[in-house]
Amino acid sequence: MTRSFSAPIPLSLALRWLAVGVLLLTLALSLGRAAASASAGVELPGSARVLPVTGGAALPPPAHLAERELLASFGDSLRGASGKLLSRIIPAAEWTEIAKELGEATAGNGGVLELHATNDGAPFAFLALRDFTLKTGAYVGGYRMGYWPAELRRIRSSAYGNPSGFVEVTQSNADTRLSEHFVLRDFLTHDQDDVWPKYLVLREALVDKLELVLDDLERSGHRTNRVIVLSGFRTPAYNLALGDASGRARESRHQYGDAADIIIDANGDGRMDDLDLDGRSDVGDVRVVERAVERVERLHPELVGGLGLYQAMGPSGPFAHIDVRGEAARWTRSRSRRAGALAPGRAAPVAGCQATGASAVLCSRIRRHPRR
Repeated sequence: MTRSFSAPIPLSLALRWLAVGVLLLTLALSLGRAAASASAGVELPGSARVLPVTGGAALPPPAHLAERELLASFGDSLRGASGKLLSRIIPAAEWTEIAKELGEATAGNGGVLELHATNDGAPFAFLALRDFTLKTGAYVGGYRMGYWPAELRRIRSSAYGNPSGFVEVTQSNADTRLSEHFVLRDFLTHDQDDVWPKYLVLREALVDKLELVLDDLERSGHRTNRVIVLSGFRTPAYNLALGDASGRARESRHQYGDAADIIIDANGDGRMDDLDLDGRSDVGDVRVVERAVERVERLHPELVGGLGLYQAMGPSGPFAHIDVRGEAARWTRSRSRRAGALAPGRAAPVAGCQATGASAVLCSRIRRHPRR
């Protein structure tokens, strides 16, 4: 008779099986306790943290989620070519819809909707553009505007048509940041000090170009932490009251919100800084700005416009006029040290145009293709 038998199990293998069994039993008991605690409503200790299933960081509040989605919907253009814009001007109807979507109250904020869910933490503002039809006669509300050329006569091109609308500026929103260097107040007309709200015509492209110019100057080693807008938007009434003799030409681009006269005043003395390091504040410093403008326009032809260099036109000394009219125009005035006669500076005449002050409008009519 043949016997059958099993070979003995090695001791090491038996011990491994035993260890696995103990581990499985311990895990089952732990899971059972956790389930019992949850069903009994046992509170977790204060040091305990409950993480999302994904293991990521805690999600932002729903309001910030909506803000982020809104900001993302504008794509890379939101911050402009400079990457320094902190505001966007949009039609009032669209602005109201956005405010409703975000659950924001619109009363009393002067048409400024400030969002804080940006990647870098800097607030981003949406400004309501109120339609031109808000204007009644020479006024928008209680603020005197006067009349644009297109309201009075036939204009020579669409570039001189009526603006599409106005940004309302109140005492509470006047310091809303438009970009890294500029706030709303910087571009207001210097008139009607006691009248609020005021109304402003402004193009984002101008602010974007100014930031690009300042960035270029920074890369060249110049401090631009303080920039003064000597003149931004000018109401037609203000422009007319000053008269052509003041240098505010009747067709000035300042009336259309796409021009600014600026000085770089990092040292805070109220005058153009010594950018060319020759020991004085003169037109040579403005020519440093001119070279920056030329470089910006070559890189961004969509921002081409006028450039005027002015030497000692007031207590602020020399300054630069920069605009985004859509066509290149240059004017300057300087004196030849030898002849004492008017001579062109680095801002070369355009098609023979050489003008300053009230005659600067003549150069705005000269067209040339921007350099590529």
